[in-house]
Amino acid sequence: MSYEKVLQAKDIIVGTKQSVKALKQGNVSEVVIANDSNMAIKRMIEDAANEYHVPITYVDSMKKLGKACGIEVGAAAVAIII
Repeated sequence: MSYEKVLQAKDIIVGTKQSVKALKQGNVSEVVIANDSNMAIKRMIEDAANEYHVPITYVDSMKKLGKACGIEVGAAAVAIII
């Protein structure tokens, strides 16, 4: 499951704006998006990931994704760094 990918990743970036920035810099191997995040936020990440041909994985919960990142709040998106 993708939560484990986030837990096992050596380097991650949490958050929409930071993930989009990392995608544009070419530093991302995969993006994980929470299905319960805001549709506009999901679309922004999806568009950037598709533009740079980066695979997207979806998870169910922002809260669980945030917990996998080691933060106390939910996370809409996480970029796994190369």
